[in-house]
Amino acid sequence: MNKHEVIGWGLGSLAVAVGYVQWGWQGVLLAITLVVFWLLLQFSRGVRSLREAAGAPVGSVPSAVMLHTRLQAGMNLPAILRLAGSLGRKVADDPETFEWADESGATLRAEMKAGRLARWELLRAGQAEDAARSEPPPPA
Repeated sequence: MNKHEVIGWGLGSLAVAVGYVQWGWQGVLLAITLVVFWLLLQFSRGVRSLREAAGAPVGSVPSAVMLHTRLQAGMNLPAILRLAGSLGRKVADDPETFEWADESGATLRAEMKAGRLARWELLRAGQAEDAARSEPPPPA
C-alpha cells in the first residue's frame, strides 16, 4: 500500500468513527454515504479521462516534445492520458512501456512501474527508427 491508499483508508475510517461518536448509527450511515459518493466521483473522473483519450488515434499526440516537457516522475496513467489526449501504444509489458508519436516523427516513450511514471524519453525521428530496429521482435 502506498501512502495515498493509507491516507484514504484512514480518512474513511475516521469519518465512520466520528459519525458514530457524534450521531450513532445515523452518523455511520452518513459517513458511508459520503465515502461511496467520493469513490463514485473518482470513478467518474477516471472514466471521463479514458473516454476523452479514446476519441483520438492510439499513440498519437499533437506534439511529443510538449508532452515530454509536461511529464513529471510519479504521475499515474490517467494523468498522462489527460495530457496526451490519446491512449498510448503499449510496446512492452515488463516494464510497462507506452509510446506516443507526433506527425514530425518524434516519439515519447514512457515506462511505468507500480502504476506510476518512472522514466520517459523523447526520441527524435531518426532515433525512434534506430531504437525500433535495435529492439528484439516480440515473442510470438
